[in-house]
Amino acid sequence: MPLETSPDAPIPVSRVSQLIGGWVSRLGAVWVEGQITELSRRPGAGVVFLTLRDPSANVSISVTCYRAVFDAVADLVQEGSRVVVLAKPEWYAPRGTLSLRATEIRLVGLGDLLARLELLKRSLAAEGLFAAERKRPLPFLPHCVGLVTGRASAAERDVLQNARRRWPAVRFEVRNVPVQGVRAVPEVVSAIKELDEHPEVDVIIVARGGGSVEDLLPFSDEALIRAVAEARTPVVSAIGHEPDQPLLDFVADLRASTPTDAAKRVVPDVREELARVHALRDRARLTIESRLRHEFAGLAGVRSRPALAAPHRLVDERAHEVSALVDRARRTLGHRLDRAETELHHTLARVVALSPAATLERGYAVLQRTADGAVVRAPGDVTAGDTLRARVAEGEFTVTVADEQG
Repeated sequence: MPLETSPDAPIPVSRVSQLIGGWVSRLGAVWVEGQITELSRRPGAGVVFLTLRDPSANVSISVTCYRAVFDAVADLVQEGSRVVVLAKPEWYAPRGTLSLRATEIRLVGLGDLLARLELLKRSLAAEGLFAAERKRPLPFLPHCVGLVTGRASAAERDVLQNARRRWPAVRFEVRNVPVQGVRAVPEVVSAIKELDEHPEVDVIIVARGGGSVEDLLPFSDEALIRAVAEARTPVVSAIGHEPDQPLLDFVADLRASTPTDAAKRVVPDVREELARVHALRDRARLTIESRLRHEFAGLAGVRSRPALAAPHRLVDERAHEVSALVDRARRTLGHRLDRAETELHHTLARVVALSPAATLERGYAVLQRTADGAVVRAPGDVTAGDTLRARVAEGEFTVTVADEQG
């Protein structure tokens, strides 16, 4: 039944603590997994105090156990170990604190970790988080690179030095975080989200040096994997050495074998790019020169053709033809005129020879009757006393017929 309280009828602290203890005591024992962050074994004390922390979240809880329970695994566990404990929640009323009373502690072995990672890998792959079509291409020349790595670590030094050696103008936004231990996952996730929202960051590198499988476990954590999958900025995984392959390698847009390799894959080498530019420029120049030589050769071939080598030649040839035709026409016309003139002279000579005037020139006369102008051809054409007109070569005169002749 809910308690009925009011400002006028409050309940004491001891009663509240007693009620909470009653509620907690009704909870059963549970198996809990976590990482030991604090371990206290006081000499002579019969109780061991532990602090278990969630590897993926900033949450921890106190655990107590009898020394006999802890001594069973004392040679195997230490601070940083991942364990599974069977414990029952306990409420300590005088101080108002909650803890777990462990009755069994088991070390999470390497085989168990690898088996769990394999199951998680299959589950995430089935969701499509590792699909190749989700991979985003890296920018050719990032103006600003986000780097998530340990403070003053060899990985940070390798990335920065190699990147700036390749392209001195590249800028970095560095976020130093724990790269192992219970605080690694939440801080790495927070750094990735912060850099993903940074307006100038073009690519994010998550880098860490080599280590044991347990040391690299934060980079196989599901929360970290999902944070990388949700990032809009391309992410490069540079964890450990070549054989190391945490799950971050599968979800990242690019896997680099080492932090040094990440710097080489993300930042282009200015010398190589200049050499490539020079090579392309030389290739372009050779291509243009070859094309020009080809075109000049073609132009020279065209210019060597008779029509272009001596363009006036055709005109001269046609001029000669025209001149020849004009001369031929002139000769033909002259011949025709000469022939016509000869024929005209011959005709004229015939006409002159046949002309009555020529007959008159030889002393002949033409008689015409004055009455009607008829030519007298026979004596019978006239009678005595007729007046005739006589035409001679030098003129004409009138004659009278004296008598008729038979």
